[in-house]
Amino acid sequence: MSTASLAGRWAGGRQFRPVVLNVVSIVAFLVVWHFASALVNSPFFPPPYKIVQAFVNLAQHGDTMGNSLWAHCWASLYRVLVGFAAGVVLGVPLGLLMGLMPGFYAATRSIVEPFRFIPPIAWIPLAIIFFSGLPRFAFLIFIGSFFPVFTSTLVGVSRVEQIHRKVAVVYGASRFYVLTHIVLPTVLPDIMGGMRVALGAAWLTIVAAELSGGTSIGLGRMMVNYAELLQISEIVVGMVLIGALGFAMNEILLSIERRLFRWRWQVTL
Repeated sequence: MSTASLAGRWAGGRQFRPVVLNVVSIVAFLVVWHFASALVNSPFFPPPYKIVQAFVNLAQHGDTMGNSLWAHCWASLYRVLVGFAAGVVLGVPLGLLMGLMPGFYAATRSIVEPFRFIPPIAWIPLAIIFFSGLPRFAFLIFIGSFFPVFTSTLVGVSRVEQIHRKVAVVYGASRFYVLTHIVLPTVLPDIMGGMRVALGAAWLTIVAAELSGGTSIGLGRMMVNYAELLQISEIVVGMVLIGALGFAMNEILLSIERRLFRWRWQVTL
């Protein structure tokens, strides 16, 4: 067997290894969960097969109000996408603006920074008063998504090497050229990292937003309805679906990041 074929098999094995390890981890987690549930023997700690049964029942028959499980998933996903997109669309330009104009940021810092520490949940009363329907959920998710993107962009601008900018200016580059060919490529990895953090904040916020009422559909709303009925399995189904949707979206962003930044190297121990 040639050296090239051995190297190819080794590389293929290394790529397949994380999948195997994750499958083993999931199986081990489910086994521990099953035996822990049997040991506790409580209706408030259902075993994994009860969760699967609840999922199948919801998928086939919908919830107690006749809403399908897929309608709940799509409602929450759509709200997250709208609020998350709004946070990115506004967070990136403002982060670039304040990063490129440090004097402007310094003058407004006492106004901007306190808002960063107000949790999205604290905005729920105002959201209930001023908004209804999709704008209410989009506003709350926007609040949760905006600041991670804004902050990562702002910090990323400060990492731009001044020598690169000066060389471009010496050769007659315009401000727009410097922005699009020097600043943005340098800041883009930080923006992608901020987007992943913002995505987690968006999914954290959607549950609280749907708990605020004003809707009968959404995974958060479904979980509350079953909490009132003390049906734990259906609540866990909603939690698992939120985790799965968030994980899938995070993997999409990671895939995009790997393709865009193949030049980046990783530190391992």
